[in-house]
Amino acid sequence: MAIFPRTKTVWSRTGRAGTAVPAPPTGTLRLPSLRHFGPNWYATVMGTAVVATAGAALPVDVPGLRAACVVVWALSAALLAAVLTARAGHWVLHRDQARTHLMDPAVAPFHGCLSMALLAVGAGTMVVGRDAIGHPAAVAVDTLLFTAGTVTGLVAAVAIPYLMVVRHRPAPGTASPVWLLPLVAPMVSAAVGPLLVPELPPGQGREALLLACYALFGLSLLATLVIVPLIFARLVHGGPLPLALTPTLFLVLGPLGQSTTAVNQLADVAPGAIAAPYASAFGAFAVLYGVPVMGFALLWLALSAAMVVRAVRRGMRFTMTWWGFTFPVGTCVTGAAGLARHTGLDAFTWLAVALYALLVTAWAVAGVRTLGGLISGVLLAAPRPLRPVTVRTT
Repeated sequence: MAIFPRTKTVWSRTGRAGTAVPAPPTGTLRLPSLRHFGPNWYATVMGTAVVATAGAALPVDVPGLRAACVVVWALSAALLAAVLTARAGHWVLHRDQARTHLMDPAVAPFHGCLSMALLAVGAGTMVVGRDAIGHPAAVAVDTLLFTAGTVTGLVAAVAIPYLMVVRHRPAPGTASPVWLLPLVAPMVSAAVGPLLVPELPPGQGREALLLACYALFGLSLLATLVIVPLIFARLVHGGPLPLALTPTLFLVLGPLGQSTTAVNQLADVAPGAIAAPYASAFGAFAVLYGVPVMGFALLWLALSAAMVVRAVRRGMRFTMTWWGFTFPVGTCVTGAAGLARHTGLDAFTWLAVALYALLVTAWAVAGVRTLGGLISGVLLAAPRPLRPVTVRTT
């Protein structure tokens, strides 16, 4: 009796069968495929790094928290190296799929996460990583990551909207919270850039970096004000998002919390970078802007949480969108901590603590579920095709 090797058929996007290739025999070690390793994996880096920076920003003294933040920062740095390597392998080995991701309106906005991952780890290096590697090394690392993150963020902020207009052409009423991702990246630069302002010599350099961060703040803020109304209109007229996409509602918190963080961080370094009366005006603006925006962030948090509860009751399962519960909430922690610093109100202190507890819980759940999905191979498998719907006509 003839014995034939097991084969599998490769199907093209048009549905035609391609050349059959031998399937690996049972029991052989198969390395995980990078074909479906998309840019959304940078969210794991962002969500981990913000746990460290937000913990260090809390206006309360918790024994052992600083040391724990250093460990989490080291984990985020290792994750960044791993994801960068995997994404490079994706582009080298599966260039066709990488181009498909760029042309996919549901995936393309996640390319903005690369910038935010670089910036988040760079900020963590400056805030807590210096305890492990020293201040000079932390400044060098943050300078490199801030430069790379800002450049890639500006490229994404232009390139992704360009593709949406020229190639994607989404239908009216299909606005998604993920559209914010490439537009929030410059706001992250505005929030973490002030960490480097005091490292520059007094004079033109400090002032230039300070005002450049304000320009990045305005760029991202005005773009966000265009997109958020489209998202809310989509919800009102189109109904709730699909269950798997419901966690992306938390992404709206990103520009809200990050912009509040930015104005407070800029106000902290303004006195040493720019002359009066602008230095004191920056401090006043941090409160006058930050308090109303934080109020709207809490409103959106309550609305999003209610939508998530609804989705869970209807059977929402874990997907990588759950990482949307981490970084945006972390920006609200740092924003509330900044307001506590500038107003002295205990209410903002306890708000920051409560949001940080939510952040750590969400990060732990998402991390454990992601690790389980990697071990099982589910998260690296090809997306499941939509099941056909059968309608009875009689």
